[in-house]
Amino acid sequence: MGRVTERRKVIRIRDGAISTRPDTLVAEEPMEIRLNGKPIAITMRTPGDDFALAAGFLVSEGVLAERHELQNIVYCAGSTEDGSNTYNVVDVRTAPDVVLPDITLERNVYTTSSCGLCGKASLDAVRTTARRPIDDGADAPPVRLTPELLSSLPDRLRASQRVFDRTGGLHAAALFTEEGELIDIREDVGRHNAVDKLVGRALQNGDLPLSRVILLVSGRASFELAQKAVMAGIPVLAAVSAPSSLAVDLAAESGLTLVGFLRGANMNVYAGEDRIALRAAASQG
Repeated sequence: MGRVTERRKVIRIRDGAISTRPDTLVAEEPMEIRLNGKPIAITMRTPGDDFALAAGFLVSEGVLAERHELQNIVYCAGSTEDGSNTYNVVDVRTAPDVVLPDITLERNVYTTSSCGLCGKASLDAVRTTARRPIDDGADAPPVRLTPELLSSLPDRLRASQRVFDRTGGLHAAALFTEEGELIDIREDVGRHNAVDKLVGRALQNGDLPLSRVILLVSGRASFELAQKAVMAGIPVLAAVSAPSSLAVDLAAESGLTLVGFLRGANMNVYAGEDRIALRAAASQG
């Protein structure tokens, strides 16, 4: 299987001094996702957690929502000229009773490390494919978070980014409990892939919907990240950078709490403010 990091020669210039040395870089390789033998997507990703990545992608596409709908995931022959397997093609097999939506490679479902699903999706598409509304959980009080708790999460995310420490080139996504405890963290060259890996692992473990968790991403909050949160039933999405306008629109329509520019004690709440203890924060201020 592919390595998470690779070494390349680099010329370093520091205060006018020039030297040559090896540098550790994050690996990036294409992965083809097949659904019951049919190619449906190609993503540029950091190798690792490939099965979870494929499963999470199909949750986002509305194909899978329950553990029993997933039959198995296997690597396919993606051979080089010498006949070795590249481990860059995976096939997801669904249970016989799963009704498949119309997603095809010909429909240009193509992912990249920079932009995610290009030219696809809209508010209507998410509305029609979401299996369930965002719910804080049956027979439980609503999720209620303090700004102080949210402020503590980016440092916990950063402290757990093992590959970033070696390369400086990876995005991260993490799931936290409503008490701020880290549940899981994944890294990838694409932040949307990191989220898919989290969601895919939750599907494989039978933990969907993720009804009382916080999803934190290391960069901006794009529409597709909000989409992935909604499809997984996640009630709170927080990002250290800015959201897009369409992400805010989707959050407002779906009941998702969306927090951006989460840096230190500062943050912007764009939607779902009922889950944030704003009055308590105002009284302390």
